[in-house]
This record gives sequence, C-alpha cells and structure tokens, in this order.
Amino acid sequence: MKAARYYDQKDIRIEDIPEPELKPGTVAIDVAWCGICGTDLHEYLEGPIFVPPKGKPHPISGEEAPVTLGHEFSGTITALGEGVTGLEVGQDVVVEPYIVGEDVDTGEGSNYQLSENMNFIGLGGRGGGLSEKIVVEQRWVHPVGDIPLDEAALIEPLSVGHHAFVRSGAGEGDVAIVGGAGPIGLLTAGVLKASGLTVYISELSEARKEMARTTGVADEVFDPREVDVAEKVRELTDGKGADVGFECSSVPVVLDMLIDAVKPGGVIVNVSIWGRKPEVDMPNLVLKEIDLRGTIGYSNDHPATIKLVQEGKLDLSKFITARIKLDELVDKGFDQLINNNEKHVKILVNPNA
Repeated sequence: MKAARYYDQKDIRIEDIPEPELKPGTVAIDVAWCGICGTDLHEYLEGPIFVPPKGKPHPISGEEAPVTLGHEFSGTITALGEGVTGLEVGQDVVVEPYIVGEDVDTGEGSNYQLSENMNFIGLGGRGGGLSEKIVVEQRWVHPVGDIPLDEAALIEPLSVGHHAFVRSGAGEGDVAIVGGAGPIGLLTAGVLKASGLTVYISELSEARKEMARTTGVADEVFDPREVDVAEKVRELTDGKGADVGFECSSVPVVLDMLIDAVKPGGVIVNVSIWGRKPEVDMPNLVLKEIDLRGTIGYSNDHPATIKLVQEGKLDLSKFITARIKLDELVDKGFDQLINNNEKHVKILVNPNA
C-alpha cells in the first residue's frame, strides 16, 4: 500500500509498504481522509520532534524514522481482531491517535495524555493516516455516525479545542477572547461558540479574519493594528474584561494582550506549542490573580466533540480549504501550508485517490 514516510527534516517520501497486520484487540481501517497538522509542518521544517530519530526508537512503540505520518484521520472499519466488541465492519470512524503504555488507564477521568513517554500514532510510530490502511487498538476507535468522512477528519484537531475549553472551566454565557485565528484558534473558537460562549478573536491576517467571520465562530473579530483589543473587550463587557482567554498563536505580544484583556481572577489557557521560551507579563498576572493553564492533546474529549458536530452545532465543512491526493502531499500540501498558510485552515489528503 502507499504511505507517506518521514525520514528526516524536509525528507518525506511516498513509498509502497506492507499492509498492517490485524492482531487481537485491534481494528483494521481503510483511511478516507487525513488532515495535515501544524505538528506535521514542524516535523517537516524543524524535526524530528515527536518522530523518534533513526537510532533512537520510541520506548513504547519501539519504532524509529522512517515512520508513516498522519494523525488527523477518518475511515471505515474493514475487519475486527479477535476480542473486539461494540464495533462493526462498515462503520465510519475516527481514531484518537495516542501511543501510551499498555498499563495506562484511559477510562473516564484519566489524564492519559500526561502519561510517561506519551506520543501520537502517525508521529511516534504504529502507522499513520497518510496511508491507505491502518490497524489500531480498539480503545482509540470512535464511531462518527452520519458525519461525512471528510468533515470527520477534523474531529481530532477539534478535540484539541474542546480539551482547552474543558481546561478553562468556562461555560455557557461566559465571554472568551481567542488570540490567533490559525487552524487551532478557529476550531477552538468553534467549540466555544457551540458551547454557548460569546467569542472575540484577535488576528492580523486579512484572510484569517475573513475565515473567522465566514465560519461564524466569532461574535467580533479585532485587528490589533486598528484597535486596542484589551480595551475593546472591556468596552464590550461593561469594563469587566473577558472571563477566559485562549492563546493560539505562540506570539508573546498576544499573550500580553490576553493578560490585559481577561478580568481579574480570570483564566488563560495556552493552546499553542511554543518553539521558544516567551517573556510573560508576570507583574500583571500576579496583580490580577490570573490563572494561566497549559493544555496538551485531549483526554476522553472525542465523544463530546463528535456529539457537538452530530447535533449540528458546528459545520466543519467550512474549515476544509483544499483536498489533495497522497502523491501531492508535499507540493500541494506542505508547501501550500508553509508558503500560503493564510488562505488555508485544513488541507485534507485522500490516501486512496
């Protein structure tokens, strides 16, 4: 079968590899669509990061570069391994792409995303969605019902936004300010809006501002070159400030804006991955008693995220900006997201086209 294999920085090859083996407790899936994630771009430009380098196999998967990429994917079940129950051949599904230890509890309330040596299918090994077929453990498979499979490929990044929302402790009727309208910022805003929050977004890019408006994920979109965003938020909240802020840009001035924009005693959730250590406005953080929280991945967020989409509270089709074949991965996928990223939210790849 065809697969996109990561060898090293700027070295991704489309190759023929053996089909994965169905084992007890696992599920075989024909991949329909796989999204290209910002993490994949970081691996391509700066890696290996999550990908275990050649000669340094991952302690759980036992794999090293080259590995098959792709962790945002949907597909259809084609076979069930011995002992698998509750799933059926022919079901459309998505995969929660974790690699964790066999002894790690993934039940309700478990923080398995924080377990030792955690990694992701499609980065740390165990196949990936940028291939025609994949076999995964049953515990990671989630049926999506009648959600179209192209839209279902966005459930994984949407779950990142849902987990950030859960981490914030916010609820219906609260006011949120999101810093950055890239893919994760937009999807996080989508979860917030679908959950009954008033959502403001701060963004410089004209294309991304327009995307925030056309997708309907924001009540207002502000350009920090045109307005003082924190002051505008206070104006719209009768001087109080936002209840919660979400940092989705990995830009220090955006974090400073959020510290300014949230109310005293408010919460800021950092969703973005930082490539460097930023300066933080600690005096303002302290004087306002702001709670700054980190978030990584998701933890039992997929069912709730799927439900939001099934109930029609989010239209994921608006976030898909291109569909390509696996052979076009680098030139029409990676290159576009690197050099023309303002015009894209999510580029989907069909490995079987």
